[in-house]
Amino acid sequence: MYKKLAVTVILFVLVITLAIGCARKPAPDKKPALPKIPDKISRGEGKEPVLRVYEVQTQTVKEMKLEDYVAGVVAGEMENHWPVEALAAQAILARTYVLEFIADKGGSKYGDADISTDFEEAQAWNPDNINDRIKKAVEMTRGEVVTYKGNYIKAWFHSHAGGMTATAKEGLNFKEAEPPYIKVTKSPDVDAGPEGKRTWSASFSKAEISQVIRDQLGMETGPIDSVSIVERGPSGRATKLKIGNAVVSAPELRTALGSMEIRSTLLTSFKVEGDKVIMAGKGFGHGVGLSQWGANVMAKQKNSPEDIIRYYFKDVDIVKLWE
Repeated sequence: MYKKLAVTVILFVLVITLAIGCARKPAPDKKPALPKIPDKISRGEGKEPVLRVYEVQTQTVKEMKLEDYVAGVVAGEMENHWPVEALAAQAILARTYVLEFIADKGGSKYGDADISTDFEEAQAWNPDNINDRIKKAVEMTRGEVVTYKGNYIKAWFHSHAGGMTATAKEGLNFKEAEPPYIKVTKSPDVDAGPEGKRTWSASFSKAEISQVIRDQLGMETGPIDSVSIVERGPSGRATKLKIGNAVVSAPELRTALGSMEIRSTLLTSFKVEGDKVIMAGKGFGHGVGLSQWGANVMAKQKNSPEDIIRYYFKDVDIVKLWE
């Protein structure tokens, strides 16, 4: 009887030990799901897609490999003498952008093209600026895209965050639900870049602002005796502005008056002086996603392109779709 009891106890201890061992054993890493390459550009699983690109410069549709298109985008969107790691982070986003664009929209507004070189529709493109650095940046990230739960992200980027990135709703007046991979984060660009990127100022006549708000935003300001920031978003960017009697969206006003004039909505000053409305701010661009000047700083600190992407986007995967 005692022998049977001893055997039972030993077996019980073994079972408990095995159970504890299994519990402690880490689960195998689960590979992230790969997004689908849109059928219209696919050349088969694991193969580089081919695009039909409407070239605004020549007003013709050209067929080109996706990586060649990406090289032209990086050359158009970022200085070609910047660190290779920053250029490579831009390449990952450029690649993601075109695939998400085609998956979401189906193609370009220009006939049967998949995408265009019209920066207002898609991304800037300047193949004349392609150099060895850009070629290396594209090659070292070949096939890499950014995904969230198996889907392409909206690969937003901007020139300079002014030290803090924005949510999509505050920076872009994004009408859909806030994407879960977009976050407000400190950007190491706060002291980087030239004047006009780090800080800026702009001046408009009262009559000009009043007319733009009437014609483009459909509101009447009345006499502009005062202006104020009514609301700010999580990053500190202005989201609503009161100008005279009108309360307007700050991102919409920026677009209406010109994004090269109002360089961001991260306003540090907003006032009336005589017949002028004067504003000043930090950063350049909408502030959502990756800051190019922040990527520049991080690249100089020896961060990898993938680390730079993961710093600016939350809980994303970087996957390789072709060799």
